[in-house]
Amino acid sequence: MRILGIDPGLQTTGFGVIETDGPRLHYVASGTIKTREAAQGDLPTRLKIIYEGVREVVTRYEPQQASVEIVFVNVNPQSTLLLGQARGAAIAGLLSLPTSPQVSEYTALQMKKAVTGHGHATKAQIRHMVMRLLELPREPNNDASDALGLAICHAHAGSLMSQMAKATSLSRRTHAQIKGGRVY
Repeated sequence: MRILGIDPGLQTTGFGVIETDGPRLHYVASGTIKTREAAQGDLPTRLKIIYEGVREVVTRYEPQQASVEIVFVNVNPQSTLLLGQARGAAIAGLLSLPTSPQVSEYTALQMKKAVTGHGHATKAQIRHMVMRLLELPREPNNDASDALGLAICHAHAGSLMSQMAKATSLSRRTHAQIKGGRVY
């Protein structure tokens, strides 16, 4: 199975493609989609570049599955909103083709735990483990290694989640009780 990982960003969106052969992982490609050619304040053009870049990656590598990082809430709400729009453009690019892959979502904590074994890993630790797991000759850049990490995370967790879905009916919670800042 071919899996595409997407690490969305407004200036640089990372992508990584791997193939799975049972428990073995094989590197296919990785890189970045850069929006620096657009003016700093030209958000629509940046989103278009991300959308078209993701479509090009999907067309070129034809993944069956895709994993995208879930946006976390920053201290700056404006940054969170902008990152969410970049993420939306990437997901729209994934799903806009007739042969669109099935899309899953993972938090940065889940990806770090799947790749390094603990959820508070540094960027350097993620790059190093991605290089070792995929037997790469050198470490990829931060955005590409995060995207490859998301693909690795899905390779490990995706099959388990689909087995659980077949065994029992999974559904999202439709309500939650919030007490002292925690959801129950």
